[in-house]
Amino acid sequence: MRMHVAINASFWGQETTGTGQYLHRLVSELSVNESIELCLLAARALTTEQDGPVRRLATPLDLVGVDLAKVWFEQETFVRECRRLGCDVAHVPYFAPPLRHRLPIVVTIHDLIPMLLPAYRGSRAVRLYTSLVARAAGRADLIITDSKASARDILGLLQVPERRIRVIPLAAGEQYRPLREDERAPVLERHGLSQPYILYLGGFDVRKNVPLLIRAFRAVAASSDVNLAIAGRLPRRDSAFTPDPRPLVERLHLQNRVQFLGMVDEADKPALYGGALAFAFPSQYEGFGLPVLEAIACGTPAVVTMGSSMDEVIGPGGLRVLHDRHDLLATALLRLVNEPALRQELREAGLAHAHTFSWRRVAQETIEAYAAACRMNGR
Repeated sequence: MRMHVAINASFWGQETTGTGQYLHRLVSELSVNESIELCLLAARALTTEQDGPVRRLATPLDLVGVDLAKVWFEQETFVRECRRLGCDVAHVPYFAPPLRHRLPIVVTIHDLIPMLLPAYRGSRAVRLYTSLVARAAGRADLIITDSKASARDILGLLQVPERRIRVIPLAAGEQYRPLREDERAPVLERHGLSQPYILYLGGFDVRKNVPLLIRAFRAVAASSDVNLAIAGRLPRRDSAFTPDPRPLVERLHLQNRVQFLGMVDEADKPALYGGALAFAFPSQYEGFGLPVLEAIACGTPAVVTMGSSMDEVIGPGGLRVLHDRHDLLATALLRLVNEPALRQELREAGLAHAHTFSWRRVAQETIEAYAAACRMNGR
């Protein structure tokens, strides 16, 4: 008998976000599983150009504002439609479960950043929303999270019994693999990467610690011909929450050694990872840290900061440092630049570690979570 699963697809078409990537890759795997019948639902107010299989539903607040329509959809419309369709279980793949429901609810909580880091708590309206979904998460039948570190946060902050939490690690896509030099070369040439380089790929909000990386790189630049390539959409303006790294590069006189690549196409990422001597990701906190796994899956050793989930993700595929010490980060980067044998050792160990993650496994364990939620709900 097939299980009828409804998924809140509010992030459909947003594959540049972590939640959007998770949604698309999970749905791709679930849709070919014969034991599952999928229904993807989202608010009409969130319509994108990539609706695909998503069915858009109206809410009473569509004309009032997108944010309010989204909340109404999450709390009322989604659950009502699930009941009307006779779904066996409903899955919300981000931190926004409904408070009231009479069917099995599974919610994926990737992280609790708004509750853990003061800079991310937002306005009063955002804090009220966080309070609502935190309370609702306590009523969900089962919580999926990406890492043991996030599970510990959920246990501590949401006071959810451990039996109702499943850790299901994410995975890198199959395109993230070691490429031949002739496969990488056209991409690197297009991005102007002619020198050996260390790569950073990610956001620029304060927890990502990009200024720390730039300060650490000064020591690398002083003793080698290696450049630093920084990929990602730069902040529109400099602020405490999203510090613009360009003024710091100028103050440190590194303009000729730091290359800003801007947003890069998904198709270019395997070549950019694979062409780097090392991948640097000094984030203060991550629920998972998918770029780290993508990098080591491409055969590039990583340097990450200790704490949160990245200890689990990097495994034996790189080096770890404290998140507030640019001198220790510099030392780790210099080791990878100057020790080819260490790079090779970490490359081999990282590739083996990366192969233990797969989206097929994510989908299978998610299906098991659906069945467990139904049992917990008495279905």
